[in-house]
Amino acid sequence: MPQGHAPARATVEAKLARPGWRVEIVVTAGDRGRGDARHGPDRVCMFDAASPSAASSPPSRMHGETARSPIRCRARLAPGPWRTWREALFARYSSLPAAIWDERFAKGHVIDANGSPLAADAPFRAGTRVYYLRDFAEPPIPVVESILHVDAHLVVVDKPHFLAVVPAGRYRRETLLARLIARLGNPDLSPLHRLDRGTAGLVLFSANRATRDAYQSLFRDRRIEKIYEALAPPLPEVEFPLMRESRIERHPDGFRMREMTGVPNARTEIDLLARDTPWWRYVLRPQTGRMHQLRVHMAALGAPIANDPWYPEAATKHADDLIRPLKLLARALAFVDPLDGRERRFDTQLAL
Repeated sequence: MPQGHAPARATVEAKLARPGWRVEIVVTAGDRGRGDARHGPDRVCMFDAASPSAASSPPSRMHGETARSPIRCRARLAPGPWRTWREALFARYSSLPAAIWDERFAKGHVIDANGSPLAADAPFRAGTRVYYLRDFAEPPIPVVESILHVDAHLVVVDKPHFLAVVPAGRYRRETLLARLIARLGNPDLSPLHRLDRGTAGLVLFSANRATRDAYQSLFRDRRIEKIYEALAPPLPEVEFPLMRESRIERHPDGFRMREMTGVPNARTEIDLLARDTPWWRYVLRPQTGRMHQLRVHMAALGAPIANDPWYPEAATKHADDLIRPLKLLARALAFVDPLDGRERRFDTQLAL
């Protein structure tokens, strides 16, 4: 740890005790990077990097940390023509009005590596570190998760629609991981896979670091069966079951995904459960785990999943509509337990 870091760390952690505030660190470096948002409730997110001539230290574990043991994330500022830290921070976080940074500087919420308030006109220098405090007003999510199974190694949970699995974006406390750590008192909990915030259903958590890799290997080696259910428009001209194979890459908008020409990297087995009205009910078995894979594949077939705000086109407004959730449900998980060889299956108690 660089000299001068400990006083600032103590200062920002003390201020973190104030409800509604989160502490971040910004460091300049010789190349452009990005922050890692996988930090949890009441944690100090330390965006940490070395000077341009030195290698940055690797981040520590991403889950199960507490405010007393902050994680290390990275956010780097590329070299620029900025004369002051105000100019640099405003350029890095251009989505925030300049007035917000002016207020942070004026209130002493931007702190140097020695724990002292930084002036807005303080000279910008590569290789230095600053902290900043952010007023973090997090909206409550009025949904409740259900714990289906707990043992020494695994926790199985039914995640409701609209609840993120891990901290990201504006959500820190209102996430499945944060809620489970609080409910079960186990800071070592870590999700073995992810669901989109809009998707409901089963999520499997590791409860024990010693056996975590054994269960992670189920997903890594594709030795776990994942079964989803979806409501979507009818496809009367399609013969089921079918295997959708395509190449999925990130959309230019930076969030959505899209099918592209090229070697397939995403495979989904799609079958028909029921010809209901107005929606048909489909069963989806992903063979790969690309982001938004099921949503992209159904939209590409001409049957976007009901109430999907992102596919085939992004909606103008993205505020949560609690009465119109995405009609996608992680229905079942089945696997051979890597510890004792028994066949295990978990089924959701939720319904679309």
